[in-house]
Amino acid sequence: MANPRSIASIAGHPIHPMLIPFPIAFFVATLLCDIAYVRSGNLSWATASMWLGAGVAMALLAAVAGLIDVLGDQRIRRLYDVWLHAGGNILLVLIQAYSLYARETGGPNAILPTGLVLSAIAVLLMGFTGWMGWKMVYCDHVGVADESGPTSYPESRYPESRRPVP
Repeated sequence: MANPRSIASIAGHPIHPMLIPFPIAFFVATLLCDIAYVRSGNLSWATASMWLGAGVAMALLAAVAGLIDVLGDQRIRRLYDVWLHAGGNILLVLIQAYSLYARETGGPNAILPTGLVLSAIAVLLMGFTGWMGWKMVYCDHVGVADESGPTSYPESRYPESRRPVP
């Protein structure tokens, strides 16, 4: 049986895994900036932690691509881990959206303790949801191309010297 396919893709490459590194980097960077601000009191770190907004925006884009995949293949919807992954990530985005709102309205005062605690919770939650995503890819083969033989490479696309080794 073929692997569950990613519907949201570009030239066969799933979009969701292309987007998820961005919110991960922004959310971890926000936590690190929060820690640096708390330790140093330097307002530059409080300003830098506003990259949180970019993380929320990219998380929403990744969520749209993931939702398209879930709705597009019944086999994906049947996986228990997909609901833990999706539900955890919805909670993650809500936490970070609230943290962003608190920072916008409260300024640097919103970082300690609220922003710092929310950032730490978000990074821990992201570890869990990332693990669930990893399980779907590596255990359930969601979005993984089906195995094919060496004849699947068109001769014109790969000259003899560059042809992948089967």
